Amino acid sequence: MSDPIRVGLIGAGYIATWHAEALRDTRGVTVAAVADTSRAAAEGLAAAFGAQAFGSVDELIESGTCDAVHILTPPHIHKDIAIQCLNAGLHVTVEKPVATSADDTRAMTKAAEKSGARFHPGHNFLGLPSYERLKDMVTDGTLGRVSSAELTWALPLAPLRSGPYNLWLLREPRNLLLELGPHLMAFAVDLFGPVTVEHTILSKPVDLPGDDTRPQMFRILARAGDVDLNITVSMVESVDDRSVTLRGSSGRARLDFAADTLVVDRENTSDLIVNPLRRQLDMSAQHLREGMRNLFVQTKSLNKQSAYGQSFRGMNRAIYGNLDKPADPRFSAEAAVQVMQALDDALALVPADQLAVAAPAVKTRDPKPTAMVIGGTGFIGRALTRALVAQGRDVRVLSRGKTGPFPDLPDQVETVGVSLKDREGLTDAMRGMDVVFNLARAMGTSWEDCLINDVGVAETIAEAAMGAGVKRLVYTGTIASYDMSDPNVKITEDLGFPDDMTDRNLYARSKAECERRLMAMHKDRGLPLTIARPGIVIGPGGPLQHWGIGRWHGAGAVRIWGHGNNILPFVLNDDVADGLIRMAEDDAALGEDFNLVGEPMMSGRDYFAAIHQVYGAKLRVSGSNLNLLFAADAVKHVLKKHALRRTGLTRPSLADWKSRAHFSPFVNDKPKTMLGWAPEADRSAFVEKGIKEANLFGF
Repeated sequence: MSDPIRVGLIGAGYIATWHAEALRDTRGVTVAAVADTSRAAAEGLAAAFGAQAFGSVDELIESGTCDAVHILTPPHIHKDIAIQCLNAGLHVTVEKPVATSADDTRAMTKAAEKSGARFHPGHNFLGLPSYERLKDMVTDGTLGRVSSAELTWALPLAPLRSGPYNLWLLREPRNLLLELGPHLMAFAVDLFGPVTVEHTILSKPVDLPGDDTRPQMFRILARAGDVDLNITVSMVESVDDRSVTLRGSSGRARLDFAADTLVVDRENTSDLIVNPLRRQLDMSAQHLREGMRNLFVQTKSLNKQSAYGQSFRGMNRAIYGNLDKPADPRFSAEAAVQVMQALDDALALVPADQLAVAAPAVKTRDPKPTAMVIGGTGFIGRALTRALVAQGRDVRVLSRGKTGPFPDLPDQVETVGVSLKDREGLTDAMRGMDVVFNLARAMGTSWEDCLINDVGVAETIAEAAMGAGVKRLVYTGTIASYDMSDPNVKITEDLGFPDDMTDRNLYARSKAECERRLMAMHKDRGLPLTIARPGIVIGPGGPLQHWGIGRWHGAGAVRIWGHGNNILPFVLNDDVADGLIRMAEDDAALGEDFNLVGEPMMSGRDYFAAIHQVYGAKLRVSGSNLNLLFAADAVKHVLKKHALRRTGLTRPSLADWKSRAHFSPFVNDKPKTMLGWAPEADRSAFVEKGIKEANLFGF
């Protein structure tokens, strides 16, 4: 084996960055390559780590640049890629779930045995320092004889309620357990051995588009040896509880693996009066110790080593520190098989009808679209697409994949996959369209990134629209581009944006630059443009944790931007869809811009009071001092620039921070007067549609 060990990443999605950063911090290892079917995605990630980029697994293997790979693709193709890499002599670490069944996992294990290469499951949380301490306690008897364990994953899964719905984990009900269950089952297998499942219960159902039901909670009763197991996977809005609790004869241990903390409740030998006090003081001391330890780690690493990040680093140390020794049992092929077998057994106990996928509506004709929605699978895009269909139009939805959230509308909606950087492909897709709605957005991490992936994409879409002869392009900007820091200034479309927006956050600045360039194309080249700026959009399919209102700390606590007493520019999703359609159809809207903001009726505190009234759920709501947030951001900016040596940073101004509170009131006369737009004006109806029907908690 060469030194350092050269590791390739197969798949350049979200999780790949976590793996790459952890590998970079692992002694004796280097990130050598990145492969993805999107070569652009591979090149972007590879450039950040000094690696080579490839457009396929075949290319990566043939290059001879790697000794090992991490497979980070969707789970249903894990097996084939893993076996291909193992047959090529590469060590393989596979992101969980390692496969979609125990049989597929066994096939991967056999390929590893035949090739002599290693196959490791990516059960990253087993690499946490706090988990290693917990396992030592079980092994050395500190907890006594362990009789039962509760393993919990309780974390909201927003895509179940608000999309995107074309993710692998939402394709079938079983995929939800396969996606999240390995975390918990890996703990059980590693601590106590093979798991025997006795009962599985599914609950908290939610309907995806097309009345396709998915459970939001799995409860599994099982045992491993003499230990009874209670395993819960919950995806509704709840307090984050990702934990392992062990009950033994000498103590009860609770591992919070999302925070990397471990606290043990034990009896003591003091008399009856002092005993309770000593017990609580001991617990308090442990909580303080764990908190201080985490504070030290986060401060020392400048927040780079979260519990999640540490888990990957621990996993990598265990895997790559033992390649010349027997595999660490936590990350062995045998453990992978046992975990997947337990999940298979749990699913086998579920009635077939609860795991069934609703049959899509029968298609009777091919759609004949005259409208295209770019970003049609998103929150606003879904409402817009359905509103267009209700109006009698057929719609072409542009998506990254070939499926979308419209299985009930096969005659009216077609989904096509075209890169937003492919001008020729976009032009072909737009031919025959009367109107194109561009709802795409990109959250850049630098101004250069924004110019390429947001501004550049907006221009490419506009060029394609002109080339295809589209009659109207409706572009969605954002009210965030306004300076909303002064409560004495009323926001109208005539206010405009300043020429210099370098002191604004990247999103606000980027969307404003998109507007500026598109409007120049309208004036100079006749681009048939109309611009919309939706307000704070709420309604069915929208999230509870809406960051336009405040900074969230889980589902139960939020810090409103500012004091929270000023009226916010809320608007219903259906009203935004109606406004966009009117902008596409009214000749008077050509070359105009419109702020789609509802009638003034609710502050941030009013909004959370309404949630309390509708659901009976009181959130912990507090205001925020924007001056202090600005100052804290300034300190972070200095640390990022000088300690982490990051370049291309921007530092939003105090006015930008205050703009997040939407202090300036909006005037929505223009769309009402010019377009006949009539957003919901009745407060009770607004609460019914925007809060109650939004199913904010998932049940």
